[in-house]
Formats: sequence, structure tokens, C-alpha cells
Amino acid sequence: MSEIQIVFAIIIGIIVLFMWDRLPVIAVCVGAALSLYFTGILTLQQSLAGFGDPAVIFIAALFVVSAGLEMSGVTTWAGQMLMQKAGESRSRLLVLMMLLVALLSALISVNGAVAALLPVVVVIAIRLSRSPAQLLMPLVFGAHAGSMLMLTGTPVNVLISEASADAGFGGFNYFEFALIGIPAVIGCVLIVVFFGERLLPHRVSKRLPPDLSQHAKTLVEQFRLASDVYQLTVPAGAPLVGRSRADLSFGNGAGISLVTIQTADGQTVRRDAIEADDIIVVRGAPDEVRTAAQEIGLVKRDGQPFASGGLALSVFNRDSGLAEVLVAPRSPLIGQRFFPGMVTESGDLVVLGIQRQGEDVEPGHLLEAGDTLLLQGTWSALDQRLTPTEVLVVNSPEQVRRQAVALGQGAKGMIVILLGMVFLLATGLVPPAVAGLLAAGAVLLSGILNVDQVYRAINWTTVILVGAMMPLATAMEITGAAQLLAEGLVAVVGDAGPMALLAGLFLLTGILGQVISNTATALIIIPVAVVAAAQMGVSAQPVLMCVGLAAAGAFLTPVATATNLMVMEPGDYRFNDYWKLGLPMMVWFFVLGVFLVPLIWSF
Repeated sequence: MSEIQIVFAIIIGIIVLFMWDRLPVIAVCVGAALSLYFTGILTLQQSLAGFGDPAVIFIAALFVVSAGLEMSGVTTWAGQMLMQKAGESRSRLLVLMMLLVALLSALISVNGAVAALLPVVVVIAIRLSRSPAQLLMPLVFGAHAGSMLMLTGTPVNVLISEASADAGFGGFNYFEFALIGIPAVIGCVLIVVFFGERLLPHRVSKRLPPDLSQHAKTLVEQFRLASDVYQLTVPAGAPLVGRSRADLSFGNGAGISLVTIQTADGQTVRRDAIEADDIIVVRGAPDEVRTAAQEIGLVKRDGQPFASGGLALSVFNRDSGLAEVLVAPRSPLIGQRFFPGMVTESGDLVVLGIQRQGEDVEPGHLLEAGDTLLLQGTWSALDQRLTPTEVLVVNSPEQVRRQAVALGQGAKGMIVILLGMVFLLATGLVPPAVAGLLAAGAVLLSGILNVDQVYRAINWTTVILVGAMMPLATAMEITGAAQLLAEGLVAVVGDAGPMALLAGLFLLTGILGQVISNTATALIIIPVAVVAAAQMGVSAQPVLMCVGLAAAGAFLTPVATATNLMVMEPGDYRFNDYWKLGLPMMVWFFVLGVFLVPLIWSF
């Protein structure tokens, strides 16, 4: 076999394995890179060069920035604003939702935008008695269209910008993508508003993601802390001053239990010793609380209980949160004495309530496997202290925080970091990879994400896919495979002109992108597009932009992108649901790619 035949065989093998979907994507991509080395087409350094490419570094950094926006509550705030502005109008909801997700995807990538807004959109659908299937596919398709608004929208944008620069035509500016992205978004919004209701199903999935937006209120009500909760002040000179929480006794006051201890300004106290002016929060009947307070020298504050939801706001906010946990089987906590209001051994979590089979556990009882505890602490403490060997967490604090806390800790800093990155990318003061690394480093150093969260934020499948597939483009250029494909494509379009070339490349990219990753598709088609443009004697910029637009049009199948799959279960979609709405959008993208692109970037 010739080297060109070997390269084509590897490409066909990749496509078949992607469609077969029995092997991990990473294994297929790394296997392709190693195949190029073992067949002698590339050296080892060339086969692994993609992992050190600046585009790969930039893509990884964007995942960190995206996670920082989610963790700090910026995207949650955006989702809550959407709920307020949309009201009950279907058209207004669709327009605002798609414009919001388009903007977010342009800033933080398609995956990050959809992941952030998916639970919000499901909640909106349930509250408005609408089928989530009517909203979730428009959410994803709006994100795909929005990815063409800015350089950061998708890895494909970064790849085609680099390819344009390497071909000698200069890269695309940060906002230059908006020239084609804005009409793409507008067309997709109009298609959904006017035809979406008829083209989309009205099913309701039985397995919707949980709505955690009212998580704190739910937990407070479950542990019976929503009513008859009172604040008692510890005056100077009271017998309790200097004593530990375990010494706090309410005498014969039946049914009175400690909830927590707070400072005068409502902050939770996590020290064990009681000090003057502390606020003792208790639960019980008003008469019994008054009697018990007099017996131990406490003063009933304001004479009023917490208002409904008041305790939830006090213990669940941008600084601290709640976690519901189960005592795990064989946990070292079994047999230990826990009581509401105590501080855990680590010193940074407070026990607000203990239940056994739905009933409150009286102070003094020993913990058993299966007991439920309500814990309160800072978000970082909840992330770090809840180990699987001791307790099983019902809802991840990180997931709760991302969905329920708007503009939390670090939100202002994260907005500044994002604007700084956009400024560097828009002005071109530094290369994109440097701008991305500076932003990701700022997210880490500012404490918005810790090291472990940074590692988890990066979608390593995408990073490895891009890094491992880049050598294939090199092999196509070195062996002449790209030249051969380009010559064939130019021969097919004949004398029809460069617009026919755009049409051929769009169809090739669009069809291939429905069965394998659009990023992998772009990596295969980009070298072909550059060579074809050179053979026809036209600029590579309109050709590459057309390829990028076709790659973004991953509308026809659920396997085209990870986000298409992400909404399949909550939307209760079937394979054939995608092309019904996706086909008119694909036609619109074809019109833009073939007829509008050359008007903006001339041949």
C-alpha cells in the first residue's frame, strides 16, 4: 500500500470505529496517532506533536474559564434573569433562551453553556406546564449557532483561524466570527419560533434532572426547621458563657432542640465555646422556649420566630451551604454521639438536624447506619470534608451551588477575568493560548476553583481528541492525501467556480459531522479545504469559514455532538426527532455558507 492509501485507510477506520461506538473515543484517536507512527508515515515527534499545540492548550484553558463562571454563579444568575424576563410567553421564552445560550456558548463553549442552562430550562418548562422537549433541542441548536459568534465558541473556530494564518491569509479576529454568527443565530431563532412547536415532540421524560433551585428551603422543611424556630441571645455574664455546646441544656423543656449558634449579624459560629452576644437558634413551642430561656439566662430576641424561609437564607447563601448526608454502612461515625447544633471534629461543619427513618433523633442517641444528617458549612468545607467512607452525599454540594447560588463567591472577580481574556483575544496583544492560560491561572489563583476542580473542569476527551487527531492533518499534507482529495473535489465542481467548491465542502463536512465529532470532522476537512482553495487560486478564508459553519451545523443526529446527547434523555427525544428541526437549520447554514460567506470574505 502507498502512504496515501494508508492514510485513507486510517481515516476510514476512524470513521467506522466512531460510528460503531464500542471503543472509547480517546482510544480511537490515540490509536490513529500511533498508527501513523508505526506505519512510518510520521516520526514519533510528529505523531505526538498535537498534544503540545497552542490550540489544544487554549481549548483546555477555556474549559477552566467555563467552570469558573459556573462555580461563581454567573451562569446561574443569567438563568434566573431568563426566568424573570420570559414570563409565560412561549415566543419570548424561546427568543431570550436561545439568545442567552448563544451568547454563553460564544464566551465559554457549547458544552459549558448547555450544561449550565439545562437544569434551568427544565425547571422553566415544568413551572410553565410545557414539555421540556419543546425547549431543550432549541437550547442546544441555539448554542451551536452561538458558537460562531466569537473565537472562543468552539474548538473548530480556533482550528480554522490557525489554518488560515498558516495558509498565509491571517487568522480571524476574535469578533470577526460574529459577521456570520449573528445571521446564523437569528435564522435559528426564527425557525424555532415559527416552526418549532410543530416539528418538535410534546413528550415529557420520566427521568428529568433534579431541580435544586429551592434546595435549601426543601431541606429546612424536611428537617422541620421552617417553623417554631427562635433566636435566643446570650447576655454578658450568663452562666453559659465559656461553656461548650454539649453543656447547653434546656432543662425540662420538652421538645426543645438546638439548631445552631450564630453571631449577632447572622453568621454561623463554628467554634465549640459559647460567648457573650451569641445567638442560640432553637426549635420548639413558643411557651416552652420562653420558659427554658428564662431558666438558663437567655433572652428571647425580638420575641418573634424566623419568618418562613428566614433560616434557609441565614444558613444557605453565597458563603455557606447545606448538605444532606446518610451515615454509610461500616462508617466510623456509627456509635458516636451527635446532636443538633454541634460542631464536627473537623471544626468547620455544624450539624443542624439528625433524622432516623424520617423522625428526629433525640440528643444523646448514638448514630446508626442509614441515619440522615443535615450539615451546614462553607462551600469549600462541604466539598472537602464529606468523604465516602463516612457519609453518602444525597446531592453534591458543588452541583447545588452551581444551580442554586447566583453571583456567589468570586463572581465579580470571575467577570473581570472573563472581560480581561476577551480584551486580550480581541486586541491580539498576546496569542490566544497565552490569553487562555492567563485567564485559567487567574481562576485558580483567585480561589474560584481549586486544583482538583481545575482538573475536573477540563473535558479531557475533547483535549485528547484534538491533540491526537492533529497529526492526521499533518499526515494528509505530507503524503499528498489532502492534495488528492482536493484535486478530486475541484475536478467534480469543474468550471462551476469557487461557490460550487464551498457547496461541496459544506456538504462533505456537514454529512461527516453528523456521525463523528464535528471537531474530528474539521481536523480531517481543513487540510483538504486549504489545498482546494490553493488549487483554485482563491483565498482560504471564505473556504475555511464555510467549513467552520458546516461543522457547527451538527443538527441532524443525537450523536453529532455531546450536547445533542446531553438533552436526549431529559427531552425524551428519539433519533428521528433531531433531523425534523435540524434540517431547516442545516439548509439555512448552507445558504449562509455558500452565498453570504463569500460576500464577507471575498475570494
